[in-house]
Amino acid sequence: MAGMAGRGPETVGDAGLSASAAHAPGPVRVAARVTGTVQGVGFRPYAYRLARSLGLAGFVRNDADAVAIEIEGDPGAVEEMLARLAAEAPAPARVESVVSGPVAARGEDRFRIRGSRPVGGPSAPVPADVATCDACLAELRDPADRRYRYPFVNCTACGPRFTIVRSLPYDRANTTMSGFGMCDACRAEYEDPADRRFHAEPNACPACGPRARLLDRDGTGLRPDDRLDAVAAAAALLRAGAIVAIKGVGGWHLACRADDGEAVAELRRRKRRDTKPFALLVADVDAARALVEADAGTARALAGPERPIVLAPRRPEAAVAAAVAPGCGDLGVMLPHSPLHHLLIADAGGALVMTSGNVASEPIAHEDDDALARLGPIADALLAHDRPIRAPAEDPVVRVTGAAPPLMIRRSRGYVPAPVPLAPPAARPLLGVGAELKSCCSLAAGERAWPGPQAGDLDGLASRRRFEAGIAHLERLCRIEPEIVAHDLHPDYASTRWALERGDLEPVAVQHHHAHLAACLAEHGHAGPAVAAIFDGAGLGTDGTVWGGEILVGDARSFTRAGAILGVPLPGGDAAAREPWRMACSWLAAASGESVPARPAPLAASVTDAGWEAIARLAAAAATPRTTSAGRLFDAVAALAGFAPRVGHEGQAAMELEAAARDDERDAYPIAVETGGAGGPGLVIDPRAAILAVGADVDSGLDPGAVAARFHNGLAAATSAAIAAAAEAAGVGTAVLSGGAFQNRLLLERTGDRLRASGLRVLVPQRLPPNDGGIAYGQVAVAAAGLS
Repeated sequence: MAGMAGRGPETVGDAGLSASAAHAPGPVRVAARVTGTVQGVGFRPYAYRLARSLGLAGFVRNDADAVAIEIEGDPGAVEEMLARLAAEAPAPARVESVVSGPVAARGEDRFRIRGSRPVGGPSAPVPADVATCDACLAELRDPADRRYRYPFVNCTACGPRFTIVRSLPYDRANTTMSGFGMCDACRAEYEDPADRRFHAEPNACPACGPRARLLDRDGTGLRPDDRLDAVAAAAALLRAGAIVAIKGVGGWHLACRADDGEAVAELRRRKRRDTKPFALLVADVDAARALVEADAGTARALAGPERPIVLAPRRPEAAVAAAVAPGCGDLGVMLPHSPLHHLLIADAGGALVMTSGNVASEPIAHEDDDALARLGPIADALLAHDRPIRAPAEDPVVRVTGAAPPLMIRRSRGYVPAPVPLAPPAARPLLGVGAELKSCCSLAAGERAWPGPQAGDLDGLASRRRFEAGIAHLERLCRIEPEIVAHDLHPDYASTRWALERGDLEPVAVQHHHAHLAACLAEHGHAGPAVAAIFDGAGLGTDGTVWGGEILVGDARSFTRAGAILGVPLPGGDAAAREPWRMACSWLAAASGESVPARPAPLAASVTDAGWEAIARLAAAAATPRTTSAGRLFDAVAALAGFAPRVGHEGQAAMELEAAARDDERDAYPIAVETGGAGGPGLVIDPRAAILAVGADVDSGLDPGAVAARFHNGLAAATSAAIAAAAEAAGVGTAVLSGGAFQNRLLLERTGDRLRASGLRVLVPQRLPPNDGGIAYGQVAVAAAGLS
């Protein structure tokens, strides 16, 4: 499939011409059906121009969830068009297949674009939002063009799509552009099949389209300098050190200069975001390379039509304030995805912090009144516009690793609502509602699933309302009325409670780590079985305990727990995730056998004697829950090594530990893989000796970077050994690495390298995140398998 894991589009029917037909003396006619992301991306005008250039007659039209084409004329020209159809498709298109075959000639003399046929049944005719194309950028920058510096320039090859659609069919009247009537010039473009704006639904210009406005905190119009337009005026404020809220394609951002330490610190204070890294906006790939190590893969990811935030190793000399990404080895960098952002970054003259427009864990603001209420107290000014956002979608995030393509961290704007293949297919319409963190829903029908945008954590009323509204909107757009809802096994997750309260749907409970396994297998089209290491923070196990470091053997239908990290007490439950020193105490007690182990020196300044003793006694209490969590193991080692005894965001301790790890350290801490006892997992990954070694090395003054590297090396070796042993016992040749812990580049690459060296095929999530953002897709994969 074009754009998918290096595969080209499937062509069925030998281009539609038999050997005899290809040499026929008269014209031939071929019908072709093109599937994939081919609607709303300029594919019909492209096919029209291609057919006209080859002297062919016939038609092209949108037909259900595909593009239908019939071409008639010289056999050689017909053959050429079919050969070029996918190869030369416009950049936003993703051609999955071209199925063609001969039909009776009609004697037509010209090629036409026909109206769309009514669509029924499951479908996803709405394409994802696409970053500004080169042709539109040229207009944006040309003083002689009527769209010079127009922040909403677009065409069929680029612009907003998913985020502006209210209902189907995808026509202007059903988008948030319905309130903007086209001027004569725009209407002429829209109706001209030879124009690149033919049926570009958001088509507009300064005379008839949306407009940007600069507002102060109370919503009053603001123009510091009448010689500047709103975007230029906002950029001037940013250059002066202000914080500006900016309305984008899928929601609002908060921005400030990236090299202004005072502005960044003030943004953190007002946004109540103490440590979580901020993303950066830069003008182009060269500007990104001044901040991060950007190889060819990173450059491709940055410049792709989705314009994700790309996590890449920061350069030591990067001109950004330390508070942008404290304790992180990577910076998250993105290129402009809209004309407004292109203008802003060019006018600002340097890298900008560009972070989600919200406070703490609230959902991103997308409605203007809400943005004014929530962001007004944070920002010094607001750069607004009057094109409404129907479907909020945050910036997507990817991370470049040794594998290709990049690892998806957050799937959102630019990627949704593109479908993902589903195998086995769903015999009944399905809905997956995900977990508690990184909330994401997924619909499924037949051989495809439609994951929605990742919407954040379900820890507040506003987030839960956004979650419910997102499900309803996706159901309307995909024309799917689910009959079954798949949910997590944990009864206290907000998503589980919502699923069980929706009485019109048949509920199916799916174990958390099984969903991770099934998601990876399904997106790769692998029926299984496979051996999987699913390492994350927490998920309710089938035995009622907290899992998180699992070795599973299975497929989408079923699994067995072949192994796990040694279980230890989780003192304080969720509080242990916020205070990693608690897990350091728990693991030290397990490793040393002492009821109250000695408090390590790195924790002396952050934990009192009384606090340490209290947590040690809590860990020893019979009622304290136990966990096999890989995330909590990372927390423990990070705290022991002097990193993050307390954290301000999920994964902080593990991120700091990874960032500190030395590349040149090859020693590894001893982590045993042993046979488990009766009633437990068959294999146990036992890091107790490693915990003691970490403590000893820290006490001896070993560089914390070496400590971090030795832990990563030891865990990668033990994990690969456990997978290899389970694979040999089960007679399986495929391994899966998933769960949030495998967002860690070192753990992923070093474990994967060892497994490949042992002869195993290694599958890693690519189109869906390995974190809980992929859970909903895994849930529908499990539910679909249960129906087959």
